[in-house]
Amino acid sequence: MSKHSQAIFSNRRARNGSVFLLLSVVVIILDQITKYLTVENIAYNTRGIEILPFFNLVHVYNYGAAFSMFASWGGAQRYFLSGIAIVMTLVFLVVLLRTKATAKWHCVSYALFIGGAIGNLIDRLMHGYVIDFLLFYLQDSDGNITWAYPAFNVADIAVVCGAVLMVILAIFTKEPKK
Repeated sequence: MSKHSQAIFSNRRARNGSVFLLLSVVVIILDQITKYLTVENIAYNTRGIEILPFFNLVHVYNYGAAFSMFASWGGAQRYFLSGIAIVMTLVFLVVLLRTKATAKWHCVSYALFIGGAIGNLIDRLMHGYVIDFLLFYLQDSDGNITWAYPAFNVADIAVVCGAVLMVILAIFTKEPKK
């Protein structure tokens, strides 16, 4: 590669948010490692491992989307939700690559969303469901669970954090005057 083409490549990379794709890769790796460890070490559909009196590591499958939406679609949700994940990933990838690297928090929000979407997409394409393992709940004095937030995973955390950060930035970031 000539010095001129190296300079163009490094300038282009420095100008846009492409470097933040490393955050997406970290999210994907953490998501897949934690899901692998879950499958290998926790029995499926049990109370799992109690970490705190209101938090367990479990091993469950989500055939739908958030809160198991679309789970009853008889398998069609796999393709529908995978398609949505692919489209949204591509949209946020384009937005990230068009965003200046100096807009760090915007780039972080897009990268988190991309990493989370791809993490769950991998599960859907490989298994037909998403592996979830983080379970928060309330229980009565007899140890019976009386309420539980739907189990989730690292990819879900990344998507939610990315989305919340996008909303915060939309509300509190001032557009520069032209």
